[in-house]
Amino acid sequence: MRSLVAVAAALLTACAAPGPGDSQAPIARRAAAQLPTDALLLGEQHDAAEHQQIERETVMALAQGGRLAALALEMAEEGNSTAHLPRDATEAQVQTALGWNDKGWPWAAYGPVVMAAVRAGVPVIGANLQRAHMKDAMADVSLDAQLPEAARTEQQQAVRSGHCNLLPESQIVPMTRIQIARDRAMAQAVVKARVPGKTVLLVSGAGHGNKQLGVPQHLPTDVSVKAVRMRAGPPDEADRAFDAVWPTPALPEQDYCAGVKPPPRPAG
Repeated sequence: MRSLVAVAAALLTACAAPGPGDSQAPIARRAAAQLPTDALLLGEQHDAAEHQQIERETVMALAQGGRLAALALEMAEEGNSTAHLPRDATEAQVQTALGWNDKGWPWAAYGPVVMAAVRAGVPVIGANLQRAHMKDAMADVSLDAQLPEAARTEQQQAVRSGHCNLLPESQIVPMTRIQIARDRAMAQAVVKARVPGKTVLLVSGAGHGNKQLGVPQHLPTDVSVKAVRMRAGPPDEADRAFDAVWPTPALPEQDYCAGVKPPPRPAG
């Protein structure tokens, strides 16, 4: 207990005194408020640059307190790791070790987050389902039972809206299975990286951190978890599925489905 208090104290003093309100407090203080926990899930909005800055600050705060067991990433596939690299590894070496896909996840955005962990001597691990396994996941009916019926229905609706309501209905169940399989893979990565007395930090999209639908649903009961949503903009219903919400300034409104066309119908 004394060691946990000491770690929390170190995190609290890592930044200057907080401003009024939790949403204005330094990241180190907000991270400390979630301790102790085996896993801390940071759910981002992928196009919010401030969220990647917060992730980097969280890595630095936890590492400074000797609390960070590993940094797990949705942005890299399971089986990839920097554990064998030294602290002074080059960015190119780190990208190779993680099998980084710069087109999918711009290194300019996530590199500082990753390198903060590497420089601190903390392993960075890929947590996402391997692309090669997605086809198998689509056909795996056992995945349907991994969520309660109400949660599975909600996840299916998230898949519909996430694909601009353009997916054929026959694809909703298979695509939902992929989402469930990805959440399971991330949960398994967290469990494998767990170190007693420390915290595994998982960085992912906010949907994966949702405690009713995402990664927390697939963690063993003996793994404690806190889920934080970083939200760019006003509150919404999904906030209730997280232990904490860290608001950031709203981004300009953007219709992500604008210009997206439905797939052509088969002839005949």
